[in-house]
Amino acid sequence: MKSFASRYLALFLVSLLTGAGSGVALAADDELPVDDSVTAFRNIEQSLNNGQLQQAESQLANLKQRAAGDTRLEQYQRQIAEDYLQQGQKALQKGDLNAATAALTHARSLLPQAPALTSGLDSAISSARASELTNAENARVAAQQAATKEAAIKAEQVRQLKLAAERQAALKKAAAEQAASLPVVAAAPVQPHAQLIKPDAASSAIGMPMLDEEDRDALRKLLDSVASDVVNFNCAVSVEVRQGKDFPWVAALLSARVKKLNPNFNLQLQQVLNPQQAPQLVLTPKQG
Repeated sequence: MKSFASRYLALFLVSLLTGAGSGVALAADDELPVDDSVTAFRNIEQSLNNGQLQQAESQLANLKQRAAGDTRLEQYQRQIAEDYLQQGQKALQKGDLNAATAALTHARSLLPQAPALTSGLDSAISSARASELTNAENARVAAQQAATKEAAIKAEQVRQLKLAAERQAALKKAAAEQAASLPVVAAAPVQPHAQLIKPDAASSAIGMPMLDEEDRDALRKLLDSVASDVVNFNCAVSVEVRQGKDFPWVAALLSARVKKLNPNFNLQLQQVLNPQQAPQLVLTPKQG
């Protein structure tokens, strides 16, 4: 019984020692330091996943100085170059040739020993630039042709205006020369219009019934027309009234109207008294 207990105790102590040794070994394995290059490569991969190519390129350049000869460097260098090529393709599709060229330059610097990998993007950029130059040249030529056409149209308009002005000047000159060659014809005198008298008659009698009716407004209106005929046809006037008091008044009204028309006219008036005859004026045009 005692020997069994002793053996059991010995086995128990051995188990304890063995377990303690294993725990120490595991603890030592967990506390082993991680390689700096592993962390650096993880950082590069993280930058690539985030699309931060310049940061990944800078991290790779720093790692080359510490881990020269590591075969993983070439792998990540190629990965960064391929990502730059993809970036360049996207920029090219958007028409941003400068960004595409910059991405191609980065890719070439990372893969100088593999120019075939960058030749596709290089050719595409060259073709795009050639197309851009062609379009720019076509636009320049079109603009120049449009400007030339516009200048030609303006020049033609100026020429037409000049021709029209020359034709107008020639017509004016010809008209002036023709007018100068024609004989001068004196304008026929304008014949005055008779209002009350008959110009071809030896004399014309004009009744004055408004004198008996004492219608002074009608008399004044009548004498306006009489004065016009007296002046225009150089008439002597015989004033035939019933009473002597009527003559001065009629003579004064008629004289005032004649003087207004022609202040230099020499009015000849004659008084005729005839109580039995209705008042009238007799106008006799003078000869010569």
